[in-house]
Amino acid sequence: MDAYVEKDAVEAGDDRRTSPEEPPPAPPGSALPQPAGTDGAGGAGGAGTGIMALSLPYQVVVAVALAVTGVFACVHLAMVFLHVAPSNTLTKQNGQAVDDWIYPEFEQNWKLFAPNPLRQNASVEVRAEVTAADGARRTTGWIDLTAQDVEAIRHNPLPSHSQQNQLRRALDFYSNSHSDDHRPNGMRGRLSEQYMRRIAVQRLDALPSLAGSDVRRVQLRSVTRPVPAPHWSTEKSKSSPSYRDFPWWRITDADRSADAGADPNRADAAPNRTEEAR
Repeated sequence: MDAYVEKDAVEAGDDRRTSPEEPPPAPPGSALPQPAGTDGAGGAGGAGTGIMALSLPYQVVVAVALAVTGVFACVHLAMVFLHVAPSNTLTKQNGQAVDDWIYPEFEQNWKLFAPNPLRQNASVEVRAEVTAADGARRTTGWIDLTAQDVEAIRHNPLPSHSQQNQLRRALDFYSNSHSDDHRPNGMRGRLSEQYMRRIAVQRLDALPSLAGSDVRRVQLRSVTRPVPAPHWSTEKSKSSPSYRDFPWWRITDADRSADAGADPNRADAAPNRTEEAR
């Protein structure tokens, strides 16, 4: 009986060795067998990895996209370098192309790294002389245009560029092209006046409180409010705001036309003679 048990055990061992699911172990020193349909390159049927695993049309699309991205990155870095670099032959010859590329989205400034950054908040306010539908003429109170932009930016993850910089850039444009007594320096000064007037008219026409009224003249002013020093600082700073009143400007149809040219028309009233508008 023991002989029969032994024989059955040997036959069972032979069955395990010849089972198709478990190939017999390879002799020592021999290479492992490769699964059917593969080669030593890694993928099935010789397929590669990454971009090489795609079909030929997709490989072409990906290659073109990578090339375009690389060219754009190189051009952008070159433009930014020329923009911040000192004046040289290249910037003199291609200055307009560099400015067209940089402004307004890629403008560079170093105020964040300044040793003494700006500590003032500048805002632009406007008031207008309007004619109501019944012919009555009145002068509005001061309207804070900058506060409107701040309200539109607050809690907005993607504010528009105009909401962030239009008024600030317009004020800088005007200040740099006018003397302290508001005399324009050539055509740029006239152009900056027109730009400021058109911004004011667009904002006033959009106000529900002035619906049906005709804006006849506008006056703008810049208000500079110092940012208070932190509580731990011993620095003393001015706390009251300072004002700079602009002249009264007459509004014409050219100021409401999107394609009109520069309008050199300017009111003769001085900034402090506001009652002359009546």
